[in-house]
Amino acid sequence: MVERKTQFNVYLPPELVRAVKHRCIDEGTSLSAYVERALGEHLRKRDAAPSTQDSEE
Repeated sequence: MVERKTQFNVYLPPELVRAVKHRCIDEGTSLSAYVERALGEHLRKRDAAPSTQDSEE
């Protein structure tokens, strides 16, 4: 089964876009796959991190 994908647009600084595109070329991956992996890793790290709000009370 093929995973369904949805397109969305984001606006980023040109320098960041250029750096990400170069990294994709270096890693031999698509921009979509790279961004999907980066966002997924970011969310997993945030979900795994203890909440700072809980410790402030």
